[in-house]
Amino acid sequence: MEQFKEYLQKRVAITDEQFALISTKLKVKHFDKNEMLLMKGEVTTQVYFVLEGLLRSYSIDHKGKTHIIQFAPEQWWMSDRNSVLFNEGSDFFIDAIEPTKAVMMPKGFMEEAVALVPCMGNLNTTMLHNSIRFMQKRINMLLSATAEERYLNFIQLYPNLTLRVPQWMIASYLGITPESLSRVRKDLTNKHFKA
Repeated sequence: MEQFKEYLQKRVAITDEQFALISTKLKVKHFDKNEMLLMKGEVTTQVYFVLEGLLRSYSIDHKGKTHIIQFAPEQWWMSDRNSVLFNEGSDFFIDAIEPTKAVMMPKGFMEEAVALVPCMGNLNTTMLHNSIRFMQKRINMLLSATAEERYLNFIQLYPNLTLRVPQWMIASYLGITPESLSRVRKDLTNKHFKA
């Protein structure tokens, strides 16, 4: 829990005493590699903050093809906001790509935290804006960027993941085939680009 406290203290003026107040609602849980945290159709009440490891959120289309929506390495948040906030069945699956340790926040945690520690409201607003910004940029990349531009953006967003996830997962995230990703990587190598 110390890692999460440090994360918060870098972003908001929260004291050790205030963190102790809000942390009573938090739980740290370990997930095995390939363990499912959320299945499509389930309603979730949890938001995850990754301390160690790696999560992914994805959907599977009617043809059985996986579409990765987001990765969550260390110090990233993951959930299905729609499910948490509106009690709707999730459109996504969430699983652990690696053994993962995460802080679990129940539904309503942020509202309770803001009531006890008002400066947490700024963090919540910033996180919401960042989430919207991330999704807008991601949609724009999928609609208008070349495969190379998408890959370079991926490397910038997730600098260490090219060594942690299989190539097919990166291709799935980018919305291209693994063969196309191989060509992009080969072209970049020929241009002396190091990923």
